[in-house]
Amino acid sequence: MNILVTGAAGQLGQCLQIAAKAYPNYHFNFKNSTDLDIASAEAIESIFSQKKYDFCINAAAYTNVEKAESKPERAFLINAEAVKNLAKTCKKYQTKLIHVSTDYVFDGEKEESYSEEDKVNPINVYGASKLKGEKYIQETLETFFIIRTSWLYSQFGHNFFKTILQKAKEGATLNITTEQKGNPTNANDLAALILKIIEKKSEAYGIYHFSNLEEATWYDFAKSIVSLQPHTKAVLHASNSYKTKAKRPLNSCLDKKKVISTFGVSILSWRNSLENLYQTYIK
Repeated sequence: MNILVTGAAGQLGQCLQIAAKAYPNYHFNFKNSTDLDIASAEAIESIFSQKKYDFCINAAAYTNVEKAESKPERAFLINAEAVKNLAKTCKKYQTKLIHVSTDYVFDGEKEESYSEEDKVNPINVYGASKLKGEKYIQETLETFFIIRTSWLYSQFGHNFFKTILQKAKEGATLNITTEQKGNPTNANDLAALILKIIEKKSEAYGIYHFSNLEEATWYDFAKSIVSLQPHTKAVLHASNSYKTKAKRPLNSCLDKKKVISTFGVSILSWRNSLENLYQTYIK
């Protein structure tokens, strides 16, 4: 089994490198943005022509939601046009594509969790660029898995978890919004799911939602992160206003019934997964 992984330097890419150690019989080729510019059709063709890949996991993305508002061309280049390049090349070489998308394809106006069948309606550039990438895949391929996830964090890179943990160490005073609710997702759990899909050799292609269980506001999430830091003097204030350039969906909770029933996976609550991450990599 040969597996190409793009975006290897991102937090999901690095989590996949850890998860891959449990699959010694699989041959992984991890490529970061320096190794492989997925916006270059020629570069993608060159990689695929050298080896037959059974799967391509696309963990590469432009994820800066704020900057996407002022740099929409860059967001659409990486999240849509580059994805079209990958999809076309996967089709040519008969490679199955596993692509990671986002909860931000929804507008957040629904009260309940979003299922895969719910209407998409992004309200910011990042969400629109990711949705266009999804559409390119569906127009090009039949053998694909699109996995929408939310509020991703890990021990790697820049993310909410690491930022709040550092602020807790510094004893900072923080104003955290209660306006938005969603599902914090440990990128290590997402990496494990992706490799489980490959291991099962499933042909149940399509769109799936994956995040950790139970909903939270950003304030709930921050409060749990701060509680992990012993003897902190950090002070948290709940705020109902947080000004950003990009609009955020007020509800981006994801319904996981389909992924659970299809692949037989068990999913941790976000609180338990957060505790596991802290105890394993941070403490």
